[in-house]
Amino acid sequence: MPLRRKLNEFERGRAVAWFQDRVPKREVARRLHVSISVIVRLIQRFTATGRVQERRRPGRPKKKTPREDRLIERLALQTRTASSSIIRRQLRVATNTNISQQTIRNRLHEFNLRSRRPAVRPRLTPAHRAARRAFCRHHVRWTRQQWSQVLSVMNHASP
Repeated sequence: MPLRRKLNEFERGRAVAWFQDRVPKREVARRLHVSISVIVRLIQRFTATGRVQERRRPGRPKKKTPREDRLIERLALQTRTASSSIIRRQLRVATNTNISQQTIRNRLHEFNLRSRRPAVRPRLTPAHRAARRAFCRHHVRWTRQQWSQVLSVMNHASP
């Protein structure tokens, strides 16, 4: 089983509690399915600061909130073929925030949502529709026996 690299808040608390109960670091790492170095760093941080939370890291702060992330995901799931520009416009109307299309594409990638394109097919003309209706009216009362004869003829005709 692959080892995870991060622990959530609850698991960090459990790890410190086990360590304070004199459970060896290797055993704590085994129980939480992480490498021993994760536990060693956690214990070092706890003994130095008395806290298990991770320190703030440098970098640009996120422009959107988790609520906006959920909204992006919901908009993409409602209309599977919507482009990032359409989602961007819908988001701007809903939250009055201006987010780039690339940010929206990045979020959709994080949610494991891929772009979808509708299937391209020829349009049905009124003559096509009329022919389909006539076929349906003619065959609406056919039995399974009659349809099985059609299918058996088709199976024998294919190479």
